[in-house]
Amino acid sequence: MDANAQQPKIVIYTSPTCGFCYMVERYLDQKGKKYSKKDISVDQEALEFVLNKVGQAVTPIITIGEKVVIGFDRPKIDEALKAAA
Repeated sequence: MDANAQQPKIVIYTSPTCGFCYMVERYLDQKGKKYSKKDISVDQEALEFVLNKVGQAVTPIITIGEKVVIGFDRPKIDEALKAAA
């Protein structure tokens, strides 16, 4: 079985000037995790998702499976990865 088939779906909601977004990407890259990115400055659906989840247009927002992590919070990212595994 493909190892990535067991990986939870990870999406980073980002914006062009978000330094912490790049840090999240590097952190997930180091862990060998695949993810997709949605830029809330150009993707209206992504912006609406973020507004519905946190009430304001902030980034990064990371979804890991069903979990939502606000900001570059390593312990919460690790916890969500473990829970979704």
